[in-house]
Amino acid sequence: MEFSKHDTTILRQLASEKAEIAALPINDNNKKLWYDTNDLKATKPPIFINELPWHEMNINDELTLRCKNSFARELELLLRKELYCYRHVRGNMVVTDSIDCPVVIKDSGFGIDEDVDIRQTDANSNIVSRTFNVQISGIEDIEKIKDPVITLDKKQSKDRLDLYREVFDGLLRVQQVGVKGYWFTPWDNLVRWTGVQEALMDLIINPEYIEKLVERFVDASISRLEQYENLGLWASNNNNTRVGSGGYGYTTALADADEHLINTALTEVWGCGNAQIFSDVSSQMHWDFSLKHELRWLERFGLNYYGCCEPLHLKMDILDKVPNLRKVSASPWAKLEKMRDHAKGKYVLSCKPNPAIFADANWSIERAEADILNILEKSGGCNIEIIMKDVSTVSYKPERLWQWSKIAQNTVDKFYK
Repeated sequence: MEFSKHDTTILRQLASEKAEIAALPINDNNKKLWYDTNDLKATKPPIFINELPWHEMNINDELTLRCKNSFARELELLLRKELYCYRHVRGNMVVTDSIDCPVVIKDSGFGIDEDVDIRQTDANSNIVSRTFNVQISGIEDIEKIKDPVITLDKKQSKDRLDLYREVFDGLLRVQQVGVKGYWFTPWDNLVRWTGVQEALMDLIINPEYIEKLVERFVDASISRLEQYENLGLWASNNNNTRVGSGGYGYTTALADADEHLINTALTEVWGCGNAQIFSDVSSQMHWDFSLKHELRWLERFGLNYYGCCEPLHLKMDILDKVPNLRKVSASPWAKLEKMRDHAKGKYVLSCKPNPAIFADANWSIERAEADILNILEKSGGCNIEIIMKDVSTVSYKPERLWQWSKIAQNTVDKFYK
């Protein structure tokens, strides 16, 4: 594998820009902010912005790809997105003088793929509405879920590492890394095979089936986890890696990531879990049909993040059962005042303003500021992070998100002055 001189020149120019930014003191300042937050010593919350509608964000050709080779274009896009975020939606991002070269892993999956009907409202967007066609509807169908088979492609991993080193030599540190955490969420997968309404009804109508279904999925997931362990594929995410549905993982509670790029013990890695589909399910049912089973995964990790879009203010009691829990998602639908006292001194609240503000016909700077201020006031006394995510659209006006980034930073700085 090799790139043309044309592609290499483009990648090296982008890498040079990244290296210049990485040398700025702001990165050390931001890194300390994340360490303090995750170590429960926060002075003010860090801000993290991700999951953007990239098809709406390209201004002045900043995201226009110029490389010819398909893999070179993947690297180019990765670098252009990082530089774009630094220029426009920085928050408290940390830019490093390194670039990750992931090992090449082949995963056979669970033996069953979603069968889905899709509706699009924007032909340029990969954000779509989906109807899942039922493939698992009873105990007799559970056997369709197979244990994944994981293999490491050593030759391709080495070839890729050699290529990275050739392209980025003298500009960025090339790091070959394993798997930096894993998005573990049984119900995000299961409803794709069972249907959403069908699964929720079966919690009541056929609980024995649901119990066995979740058990089988977790068994298969643990098989994958242990294969990763046996192959030495886990890597630390104690760095500028997103943890769960929140922000960076920097913490003194886990080992230094630079020394654990591969073959890392899970006790030095952040884990995560969630059950988004259980937003309106009782605390007891959430425990019985999800969290109780998720613990088999979560207990393996040094620290854990829990939650995503589901409001968890009525479920803090069961979250106390999660081993090594450090961060809890506070979605736009969570009541912070009900989470605050329970979380103080124990957990970081990962606070998420509602991204629907960007789709409003009347973009309001005042409303954006009020949303941030509301979070700061209602979470008083807690360690928090502010996470703007799930941005499906900015109405093709990316400057709205640019403005939000500045508003959030200014509001936080004034509040903690």
